[in-house]
Amino acid sequence: MPSSCPELAVATAATATRSKPWRLPASLSFGLLGAVLFAFFFAAAAPSPLFVVFQHAWGFSASMLTVAFAVYAIALLISLLVAGSLSDHIGRRPVVLAALVLQAVAMGLFLWAHDIAGLIAARIVQGVATGVASGALSAAVVEAAPASRKRLGALITSVSPLSGLAVGALLTGMAVKFTGVPVALVFGVLAAVFVLGAVAVLWLPETVTPRAGALASLVPRVSIPARARQEFARGLPVFIVVWALGGLQLSLAPSLMHHVFGIDNGVVNGLTIAVLSGFGAVAPTLLGRLGAPRSVIFGTVSIAIGLVLLLASLATQSLTLFFVGTAVAGIGFGGAFSALIQILAPLADAHERGELFAAIFVVSYLAFSLPAMLAGFLVAPLGLLRVAEGYAGVLLLIAAFGAWRQWAALRGAPGRSLPVSE
Repeated sequence: MPSSCPELAVATAATATRSKPWRLPASLSFGLLGAVLFAFFFAAAAPSPLFVVFQHAWGFSASMLTVAFAVYAIALLISLLVAGSLSDHIGRRPVVLAALVLQAVAMGLFLWAHDIAGLIAARIVQGVATGVASGALSAAVVEAAPASRKRLGALITSVSPLSGLAVGALLTGMAVKFTGVPVALVFGVLAAVFVLGAVAVLWLPETVTPRAGALASLVPRVSIPARARQEFARGLPVFIVVWALGGLQLSLAPSLMHHVFGIDNGVVNGLTIAVLSGFGAVAPTLLGRLGAPRSVIFGTVSIAIGLVLLLASLATQSLTLFFVGTAVAGIGFGGAFSALIQILAPLADAHERGELFAAIFVVSYLAFSLPAMLAGFLVAPLGLLRVAEGYAGVLLLIAAFGAWRQWAALRGAPGRSLPVSE
């Protein structure tokens, strides 16, 4: 028996090794999660340059176009309210995996859609998938970041969506302009990407220890950690103006190109979104040295200036001024949102982070969808140009108020700074 003990120990160790599944290294996990987040928002922007194509082919109204745009955000919001904190209980990996499978199904529905009802169905499934993923995936990116650079995770969380929107809109616009089958090309490739992503996520390490309360967490609620509430409330006008501006660009800008500027070009339609999101994606790097509180102020003021230029472009029908205004607003779009994320993320403990990101996205997607849907229904009685001018004017007032609140807080607390991250 004694002589067999070493052999038994070796056998036991080998069995334990075989029973423990292989996982990706932390550095690869961080990159993969960032890429998956990018892909979700690439897919979110992809339908926008195609809306005008669908409208011409199927003959639906401008109000139905904005419904098709907005149901995505409404479905996303509902799924966030239900599943926003689920990953805090069962882990990030199973939630992200389920979202990727749903997203692949949504891409298939886009491929099979032949009328506005099919398009709306695809957008609903896409919204549910993105809502399920948003809180879990954002928290997972932050947690997978290198231990000494947790703010990098918060930065990636804000930059990946914006760069995804930019690239998704631009490449889809190019597919509309230069290929004869843009729908099959765009959504076929995206379906394959999400299937591959689902397979890769099977090998991700889990960053959350499962805990009780998963079923109770499905009861819709929004919870903001106590330490984050003051900063969250102060940032509300900024969140609203950032994402309502995104809703304006993604829902109405391609129609403005056609009806106000007389341009019917897929690349230009894609650029209306890509310029806003692209400048938004690089803004955190450009504004990084200012510090997060000052970046929020600078970004919100940039949005206000951009909106003034956009209003001037609509009044003069100047396409150049439109894109200059979009670029200036885009710097604020990305800079302000990224800075707010960097302020808020360290204020939540690991078990609270999923709920915090869910609350952020609830506010963001209400602002993203409801004003755009209202605008769509006002187009028929008021006209597209007047609705766009009114939309931009209201956002200008909100941006001015948001910048003032941030400036007053910074002036009242010169030592205001980010808390130390985990």
